[in-house]
Parts: sequence; structure tokens; C-alpha cells
Amino acid sequence: MENLDNQENTKVTLINNVTSVILLGLSDLQCFKFPFFSLLVLIYCATISGNLLIIALYLLSKTLQSPMYFFITQLSIFDVLLTTDIVPVLLSTVLYGGSSMTLIGCITQFAIFVMLEASECLLLSVMSYDRYVAICNPLRYNSIMTCWFCVISVNLIWLLGFLVMLIYVISIYSLHFCGPHSIDNFFCDLKPIMQLSCSNTTIIYIEILIIGPLNGFCPFIIIVVSYVSIVITILKIPSNTGRQKAFSTCSSHLIVVSIFYGTLLIVYLFPIREKSLLLSKILSLSYTVLTPLLNPIIYTLRNKDFKEAFYKIRHDIQSGHDGLL
Repeated sequence: MENLDNQENTKVTLINNVTSVILLGLSDLQCFKFPFFSLLVLIYCATISGNLLIIALYLLSKTLQSPMYFFITQLSIFDVLLTTDIVPVLLSTVLYGGSSMTLIGCITQFAIFVMLEASECLLLSVMSYDRYVAICNPLRYNSIMTCWFCVISVNLIWLLGFLVMLIYVISIYSLHFCGPHSIDNFFCDLKPIMQLSCSNTTIIYIEILIIGPLNGFCPFIIIVVSYVSIVITILKIPSNTGRQKAFSTCSSHLIVVSIFYGTLLIVYLFPIREKSLLLSKILSLSYTVLTPLLNPIIYTLRNKDFKEAFYKIRHDIQSGHDGLL
């Protein structure tokens, strides 16, 4: 009986041994700490402003009420949430040379991150299907890409992203955490969290092997098949003007997909021992910080409809202001 009590006490000690973690962030930034911090603040403000602008334009402009812009707006929502989840902690690690957070806070940050990344993979595949229907089957576009289809698709994307997060979080909370107390990264990712545990993590690795291909590779296949069909259809268009117009409708999305999947594949597909930790952090910066910044830039600067909607709304606001004066 006494042995059982000792085992229970030992188990409680293991569970509660790690209550906080220290994110070491990006090391060796002494000379560049304040310039890099200032750059991150600018990127953070630009990311939030740019994505909120896209959301506002979609809500205020009648000309943007189409499936393509509905999905772009959802992508902006993902980017705002991801930036808010990652960048404030990153700013703290850069400014103070590290950042302390509770273990629960660390797991919460990862939960939000994995839900958004999983959802974005699915959203990008739906967006590629939207472009496939628009270019390869334009006569049936309105009957296929209905409002009902768009709403159901987005709800399923959020639900599946939440389920992926829930599976990982339940598995993480079943672990015993006994150290170390530090994570050599600027945010809480799955593998660094697992390294804090002294439990058997085989089940989580099995989940990674199952969920990773299903959530990442399957949407990627849909994207590749969609764009192969799009390219074949575009090449069949006789006029150069028609080909350029058709390609311009999907080029922005193709750029976003290439940046997003390119960095994700490099970071997660190849073992970390085959590349430097610093390179891994830089690549992680690209899809957690830079991609949310580039998305609104790519979609707004390369999109005539967004520009026209922006100038029209600005003109309406100025006209209303002049009328009050």
C-alpha cells in the first residue's frame, strides 16, 4: 500500500515538474536586436492592417461578393489569427532574449497554430478547386460554386482543423512533463513540446504519420491536379490575350500556395538533423510571419477588383465627408 502511494506521489511530481517553459527564440541577435524588433513590429502592423483591409473590402463592396473573394477573406481571417498567436511572443523573445510562458500557455499557442495551419491547407485546396471550375468549367461555375457550397466548405474546414487540434492536444495532455524547461525556438511547436516530456511519445508520432499526409499531402494533391488541368486548359486557348487573362485569375493563388507549401515541406518533411537549427527557425519565420504579410500584398496589388473596390469606397467616404462639410 505504501509503495502505491509513493508511485502516485512520483506520478504527480512528474506531471507538475514542468509548469512553465522558456522560449529561447532567435539567438545571437545582440547587434541586430532592436532593428529586428522594429522590423517585426512593422511586419505585425502591416499584416494585421492588410488582412483587415481585405476583410473590410469584402464586407463593404458588392463587387467582391463572389466565391473567390469569400475564400480570400477566410484566408485573411486565418492570417490575422496566426499572426496574433505567434508574433507577440516572438517580439518578447527578441526584445528580452527569451520569453517565459506557462506550459498550458505553450500548449494553447500550439493548439491555435496547428488548427490554423491545418485549416489553411484545406482552404488552399478549396481555393484551387474554385479556380479549376472557373477556368475549366466556366459555364457551370455558378451552379457548382454556390453560396451553400462555399459556406459548407468553410464550416468543414474549421471543423476538421479543430479536430486535428483536438487529437494532438488530448495526446499532449496525456504526457508527463519533467524537463527540460526550455524550447530552442520562438514558438511552441509539437516536437519541442514532446521533448519536454519523459513519457512514451510513440502514439503522437503515429498520429503525425497518419494526420500529416491526410491533412497536408491530400490537399496538396488536389491543388496539383487542379493546376495541371488549369494549365492544360489555358494552353488550349487560341489567343495570347485570353491565355494571359485566364492565368492572371489564378497566378496570385499559385504564388501563395508555392510559398506556403514550399516552406512547410522543407521544415516538416525533412528531418531536422539534416539541416541547421537556425535554418529551421528562418524557414519557420517564413510561414508564420512572412506568409501572412505576403498574402494581402499578393492578392491586393495583383487584383484589379480589390483596387477598384478600395478606390470606390474611399471615394464614397470622401464624398460623404465633403457633404457633411
